[in-house]
Amino acid sequence: MAARSPIPNEPLHVAVVGGGVIGLCAAYYALRAGKRVTLLERGPEGDGHCCTENAGMVVPSHFVPLAAPGMVSLGLRWMLNPRSPFAIRLRPSRDLLRWGLLFWRHANRRHVEASRELLRDLNLRSRALFAELEGEGGYGLVQRGLVMLCAGQKALDAEAHLAGDAAALGLDVEVCDAARLAAIDPDIDMAAAGGVWFKQDCHMDPGRFLDRLRGEVLRMGGEISHGVEVRGFVREGRTIRAATLAGAGGAELRADQFVLAGGAWTPELARGLGLRLPMQAGKGYSMTVPEPVQRPRLCSILTEARVAVTPVAGGGLRLAGTMEIGRNDLRVNERRVEGIIASVPRYLPRFEAGHFAGLRRWAGLRPCSPDGLPYLGPAPSIADNLFLATGHSMMGLSLAPVTGQLIAQLLCGEAPEIGLAQLAPDRFSPRVKP
Repeated sequence: MAARSPIPNEPLHVAVVGGGVIGLCAAYYALRAGKRVTLLERGPEGDGHCCTENAGMVVPSHFVPLAAPGMVSLGLRWMLNPRSPFAIRLRPSRDLLRWGLLFWRHANRRHVEASRELLRDLNLRSRALFAELEGEGGYGLVQRGLVMLCAGQKALDAEAHLAGDAAALGLDVEVCDAARLAAIDPDIDMAAAGGVWFKQDCHMDPGRFLDRLRGEVLRMGGEISHGVEVRGFVREGRTIRAATLAGAGGAELRADQFVLAGGAWTPELARGLGLRLPMQAGKGYSMTVPEPVQRPRLCSILTEARVAVTPVAGGGLRLAGTMEIGRNDLRVNERRVEGIIASVPRYLPRFEAGHFAGLRRWAGLRPCSPDGLPYLGPAPSIADNLFLATGHSMMGLSLAPVTGQLIAQLLCGEAPEIGLAQLAPDRFSPRVKP
C-alpha cells in the first residue's frame, strides 16, 4: 500500500486511522476540503462500530461532561448493584488507576462551568451540519427534540434545575408535567412525574447515517480499506512518514498527514508515538424491538435508569444503556442488560419484560477520557503532521460532523472556527518514551 510519489500541486494525502463515525466524518470533510484520503479500518467490512446500533441521538442537551459533581459517589453506589447503569471492571492496571484519579479531580462544578459553553457550541454546530447533510441527500434525521423522562419528583426537580442552566446557555428547553408530555407525544403511554423537553435534540438510525457517509467518501474518491490494522509508524524527525500495517512483508502506507480516530483502540497507537493518552473503554448495550407495542415520536432518556429510547428506521424501537468501564472487549454482561429491560415498564407501562425476550444484544465501546471531553486537535509535542480525534465518550455520534469539519480545517492549516485549547490531545501527558 505504498503511496504514489509526490507530484507538484497534487492534493496532500491524509491517512485516517479508524473507520467509525469519527473517522468517516474526518475523511468526508477532508475530501470536501480537497485532500486525498485513505481510511484504514481494523474491522471487516460491515463490522459494527461504537455507534452502529447505539441510541442515535444528537444532543445539544448534553452540555455537562461525564466528569461532573456527584458522579463519583453515584458510581460507587451503583457498583454494588449488578443491574445498575454503571460499573467499573476493577483490575490491577496503572492506566485504570490514573484514569480514575483524573476523573475524580475533574468531577466538580468548576470543570462543568469551564466546559459547558464549549460542549454547547460543539453540539449546536454539529447539529447544523447534520441538518445540512440531511438536506443534501437524506438519511432519516428526525428533528423533534428529546425528552428527559422522570419517573419521580426528585429527578424532575434536578432536571428542571439543569433546564435552567440550559436556558441560560441559550438552548430551547421546556419543563413539562405529565399532561404536557402526553400532548407532545400522544403515541405512547408514559408513567412519569414529568420531564424536560430539549427541543433542539435530534435522533436517527445511526446505521443509516454510517452507510450514507461511507457512500459519500467513496463517491468523492476516498479509499476505504477494511481489515487493515495499523501497528506503528515510521518517523523522520518531527514528521510521520508512514503507517506500518499488520501482516507479512511489513507493508506501509505513506501519507502527508495522519489522523488517529481509532476510538477505544487509540491509546495503544498513541503510546507507540510517545503520547500517553488516558482513556478507558465504556461499554454500552442496546436492543432493537422490531415491532414495539407502542412507538414514540420523540426519543427519550429514562432519567433515573439512564436508558435511552429511540424510534429507528423500519418501525423499530431501540433501547440503549449502561456504562461499563473496562477492557476493550465486547462480551455481553446479561445482568446489565436485565437492568435495562427491568427499567422500561416503570416509565412505559405498556411494555413488559417478555417483549425483549430473544432480541439480539449489541455491545459497543465508547472511548472515555477522564474529563469527559474529547481529544481533538494537533499533537505538536509528538509530530508536526499528526492529529487526533477520539475520546468523545457518549457523544461520538452527536459530535462527529463538527469533529470532522474541525479536523479538516486543521489539516488545511486554518484556524478552527471553535477554540480547541481545552481539547488538546496532550493536555494530560505531553510526552513519554515510545
